[in-house]
Amino acid sequence: MKTARAAPKTIDEYIAAFPPDVQEQLEKIRKTVRKAAPKAEEAIKYEMPAFLLEGNLVFFAAYKKHIGFFDTTTGDGALSDEMAPYAGPKGSLKFPYGEPIPFGLLSKIVKFRVKENLERAAARSKKKTK
Repeated sequence: MKTARAAPKTIDEYIAAFPPDVQEQLEKIRKTVRKAAPKAEEAIKYEMPAFLLEGNLVFFAAYKKHIGFFDTTTGDGALSDEMAPYAGPKGSLKFPYGEPIPFGLLSKIVKFRVKENLERAAARSKKKTK
């Protein structure tokens, strides 16, 4: 019988709930995002780790057979081509356990998302001052 566990309040709590090999991969993803977006805030949203910078930046989560990475990239042709081999449902990326995670690609995605979010925030700010 499966018991309900309490929803994590921090990314540390979230990561600690997984086996050591999965924890290691989740920590590497976390460090990759932190390095690419040092001003982003860590949070838990939808019961998964999230990074916020002028709105949602990226999310990641561990599942039974893979780690999912979620972003809301509106489109960059070069990135789309690089992301294609890892494409999951609804624009997510899936990294099966036992296969290497493309941390360089994750870094590019996060940097692209930072640029997108900052540009959107600047545009909103301009509209408010008119």
